[in-house]
This record gives sequence, structure tokens and C-alpha cells, in this order.
Amino acid sequence: ADGEVAGCPHVNGFKVDNWKQNLRVIYQCFVWSGSAETRKRKAKSCICHMCGAHLNRLHSCLSCVFFGCFTKKHIHEHAKNKRHNLAVDLLYGGIYCFVCQDYIYDKDMEQIAKEEQRKAWKLQGVGEKYSTWEPTKRELELLRHNPKRRKITTNCTIGLRGLINLGNTCFMNCIVQALTHTPLLRDFFLSDRHKCEMQSNSCLVCEMSQLFQEFYSGHRSPHIPFRLLHLVWTHARHLAGYEQQDAHEFLIAALDVLHRHCKDDNGKKANNPNNCNCIIDQIFTGGLQSDVTCQVCHGVSTTIDPFWDISLDLPGSSTPFWPLSPGGDGSTLNGESHLSGATTLTDCLRRFTRPEHLGSSAKIKCSGCHSYQESTKQLTMKKLPIVASLFHFKLMSYSKLRRKIPTYVSFPLELDMTPFMASSKESRMNGQYQQSVDVFNNDNKYSLFAVVNHQGTLESGHYTTFIRQHKDQWFKCDDAVITKASIKDVLDSEGYLLFYHKQFLEYE
Repeated sequence: ADGEVAGCPHVNGFKVDNWKQNLRVIYQCFVWSGSAETRKRKAKSCICHMCGAHLNRLHSCLSCVFFGCFTKKHIHEHAKNKRHNLAVDLLYGGIYCFVCQDYIYDKDMEQIAKEEQRKAWKLQGVGEKYSTWEPTKRELELLRHNPKRRKITTNCTIGLRGLINLGNTCFMNCIVQALTHTPLLRDFFLSDRHKCEMQSNSCLVCEMSQLFQEFYSGHRSPHIPFRLLHLVWTHARHLAGYEQQDAHEFLIAALDVLHRHCKDDNGKKANNPNNCNCIIDQIFTGGLQSDVTCQVCHGVSTTIDPFWDISLDLPGSSTPFWPLSPGGDGSTLNGESHLSGATTLTDCLRRFTRPEHLGSSAKIKCSGCHSYQESTKQLTMKKLPIVASLFHFKLMSYSKLRRKIPTYVSFPLELDMTPFMASSKESRMNGQYQQSVDVFNNDNKYSLFAVVNHQGTLESGHYTTFIRQHKDQWFKCDDAVITKASIKDVLDSEGYLLFYHKQFLEYE
């Protein structure tokens, strides 16, 4: 509520005389710059008054006409000498207080900044696309008068709920646990975004919405997912019956049915996975680039296909990989050591994205040579999904006894997919690929949030899931039983199916 939190006490010194108009002028001319004329003026006049640089986080003093670098502390020197406490960041519009030594929030100043930003966007023809969400007055009233509001604290267990096994349905329960703890999917369903056009008793998206309500209701008794099982049997008939099913197969079937039951932004049924804007495709769909190179003319044929998951083989001991860096076998990538000889997730990804010679029995007609030629094929990531429901390890090797032969694959808590992008391919082919040391480049970085494991044989095996509740809090979900788990428990597990979530999201 208003007035509960005391803001920066030093803004009052600025709020005198005609301060609102002065602040508006600063935002119009030096921060948002809506018209081409103001942008030119900003480019010409906005340079550090001490070193003449345009960059280095330029700030403008709010008390006088002075621009200074924040990185090189030129604006700090000015503030100290002149006792001018406040300055505005010319790139993002945030206001910094040199006494509090932090960016500050002031309701009146924020309002002016937003109004001027919207005006500038209107002049540029951008509209309201990037405006931040704010609750309406009606929503604020509902929040104020609702006594059952829940506070999410670091040791809060809301969202944790066991699932009753309805007869070999652990394959379904483990995937449900992973999906209900997928951050963006949770946000979608808990904000009532699904508008159903089907009969609600046959819509899987409606049932998922109900599941999220059940999981985050605060009830502690295990939930019985009989309606979900019935709908899965109805819409994915190959999974019907009480036999043990494969969790990975269930995941793909569930995403497919959810995708078919969603509708995209245009109100059309989502039949085309290549051009769908439903929540499932927004979160789970990536683009896989396939480059087929003719061995005679070296012409390249490129196709890009959508994917929901990546199925990885285990690398053999003689597998030739592209190098992690020009120098080293003992390199580390994604926090995994290659000295121990253990197979890592990075090894599997490197195998997945290595060039593969198709051989004389699989010649492809080359558009350059106009004849059938031998070629090589290479897969890379063109577009990364928000959730990499990644890495269905093909661990189902069989012995004569038809037992699963597990092979341990180490996987990291944080994963950088940059080396496996199509954009990294060229530098890798030239032998020049160097792992990026840019700590600010977070576009392709992921965090682990769920791990599905399989124990036992294929016919009578059992699935469990580790899920991340808060940043470092993990729990093991074994049907109806949920127990606290350590990060070591998670990383020491087999990791049959791994779920990674992008660390940073950007506007399309």
C-alpha cells in the first residue's frame, strides 16, 4: 500500500519550484528522445564533461547541466564537489542518489518518466508493446480485501504436492511435477490466461489449469489426477492402459495435446507448429538447423525444423568431437571437468552438433552439382526455446536380459548453449572457437529446474522427479511422497530427462 515503505529522503531537496517541468524536459531531451530531432540533439550534446566519452553509462545531473560517466565515476566526482545528490541514467531513465548510493524509486518521478516514455514511443510508432504490467484499480481493491493472500517466503512449501499413483502412472506423475514447476507455465495458468473454446470436460488445457490451482492452493494431501489420466487416454490412445509407459513419450504426447487444445493470438486453432503462438510453443518450441554440405562442390542446403526436445546419444570412446578451445583436452565448459573421463552433458551436446558423414549409401541430390553426391550433415540450434525440455538420453541399451544398462552422465546446474548455436558453427569449423568469457552475455544461459529419473527394468521400472522450489531448494517427488533433497542428490542422479529454463528472457 502507498506510504508503507519510506523512499529516498534526498529527493525532497530536488522537488522545489518548477521541478516537474524541469524533469520532463530532461527525459524528453536526454533520455527517451522521441523525435529524430531530439535524438540528434542527444547524440551531439550528451558527452561526459570530463572525458568527452559517449558511453560508460552516461548520467545527467538533475541539479545543473552536467553529463558524466558512471563507470569512470566522473558523475560521482561532480556530485561530491557540487553536493548535487541526484542524477538520471541516460539509457534506462533510472534515478541514482549519491548519498543512498543506489537507484531510487519515487512515485511522482516514476510517473513522469513513464508518461514521457510513452510519448516518445508514440512518436517512434512503437506503441504500448513494451510497457510494464501494473495491476488495475479493481485488482488492487481485490488484493487489499482478500485476507487469504499468501506470502511466498524462502522456506515456503506452497506448490509442493504429491500425486497418487493410479496403477503404474508414475510416468505421468513425474512429468506433471516438472510441468507444474515450470515458471512461465505456472505464471500463465495462475493468471487465468486460458480462454477455452472446447467443451471444458474434454480440454487438457482446462485440466492443467485446474491442476495448477490444486498444486498452489496450499492443500497438503496428495492429489488424485484421475481426470488428467482419463483425458490422456482419450486424446493419446497409444498411452491408454495400465502398463508402464515411457515418461519421455508421455511428455511429447502431453505437449502435443496441450498445443492442439490451445488457440493462438489470432483466435485460430493451432494446427501448424511452425506458426503457432500458443503458450506451449512460446515456451517449449525451438528451431533446429540442419546443414547438408555436398562433398564435391561444398554447396550447403539448410533447413530449420521446430523441436520440443533434444534426444541425445551417449558418445562412444572413439567419438571425434570438435574442440572446446584451440588448446585443450582438459578444458571445462558449463562447469564440467573433462579430466576425469566421465561422460558429461556437454560431451553429448558436442556429439549431437558434430558434422556427420552420410556415406555412399545415403547420397543426396545436390542442387549445385545437379547429381547425387556424398555429403555431410550437421545439426545446430537456430532458435533456443525458453524451456529446454532437454535431453532424453537414449540410455535404453539392452542386454540379453532386456535390462536397462544405465550409464552415468554428469550434468550442470547452469548450462550455456552458446557453443551449440548455428552462429557459433563457423568459428568452430575454422578451429577458432573460444568459449566466451563475457559474463554479461547471458542470452543462451539456462538453469536446471527439474530432473526425471528412472530406476529398475523397462517393464517394472519406477520414475521419480527432483524439482527446484526456490533458487537452491530441491525436493524429490516420488508419487505421493515428497522429501527434501540436496543439490548433491540431484547432480548424482542418472538424469533421464533434464529440464532447463532460460535465465534471461527478451522481447521478441
